Formats: sequence, C-alpha cells, structure tokens
Amino acid sequence: MERERPAPRVLIVGVDGSASSLAALRWSAERAGPLGTHVLAVHAWTPAAALYAPYAPSPAGLTAEEERRRAAVMLRDSVARLRETVPGVRVRAVLEQGPPVPVLLRYARRAVLLALGRGGTGADGSPLLGPVARDCLRLAPCPVVTVPEPRPWPVARPEAGAATTPAPAPAPAPAPAPSPR
Repeated sequence: MERERPAPRVLIVGVDGSASSLAALRWSAERAGPLGTHVLAVHAWTPAAALYAPYAPSPAGLTAEEERRRAAVMLRDSVARLRETVPGVRVRAVLEQGPPVPVLLRYARRAVLLALGRGGTGADGSPLLGPVARDCLRLAPCPVVTVPEPRPWPVARPEAGAATTPAPAPAPAPAPAPSPR
C-alpha cells in the first residue's frame, strides 16, 4: 500500500511589484527557514483587453504578450531583489494569467499561510486593505498575513491622554526703520 505524501509546506506571497508586496515577500522569506518551508511568489495578471466588454473597441497599448512579458520581468526582478536581501532563501516564482483572488486562493489551498501587502494605516490606525487583500482574508483556507509598506522613518504618535503643545509662534518681524525725509 502506498502512503500518501504530505503536502509541501509553502508560504504563498501575492506579488504585484508594490513596496508593500515586496515587504510581504521579504517578511515571508525571513520566516520560511524557521518554519521549515519555502516561499512561492505568485503574480496573477490579466490582459487589459479582458477587462473591457466584448463589443468595446480594443484598448490601445500593449498586446497581451507584451503585458505578460512585463509581468514576468516584474516578478523576476522582485524575486532577484529578495535573493539579494535574504541570501539562501528558497523561493520559486509563479506567473499565472487570471484574476488575483481566485489564483491566490487556489495556491493557498496547500499553504502554511498567505502573505499580502497592504497600504499602511488609516488616520485611525486601522489597516488599509485593497479588494484583493479583503477578499483573501474572507475566503482563504489558510491564515492570511497583511504586511504594510515600509515607512521611511518611524512616526511618533502622542500617548493617549497626553497633552500636545503647539510649536511656538515665530518672533514677529522687526518694524521697518523710519526713512529720512
């Protein structure tokens, strides 16, 4: 009798070339080793013409093949940047044509977790999620992690209840000297 092999343990990362998706890729790579797994960087792309009604004129611009090539270059460059910053990481890239949510959810079926970038935080401190992240959080069969885009510097927030004092007003400009008559 043949034993069923365990499904490979993999961290799925949705990559779209944004700063936040690159942060999610790096976050996953840094955790892959300790978890005994590898990273699968997934980019789903859809030709622009597929977004138009069949009776609408074709959009001017790139052909589907040119769009696919651009998507492949973006994914390859994202993985290359990862390998520069996290040496020795086990990562594989997958480029697939289709809407991002169904593509990511299909790969998430065999994932330890799904990592996605997000656009930072709102004024109230809540995470800003795009439609792909929102749908994946609702529908994914595995845990989903959203990683914010990196900040250029830390933002200091006043402690709760702390009084904030406005900056002192600049000193008034000196009065002009009287002109001789």
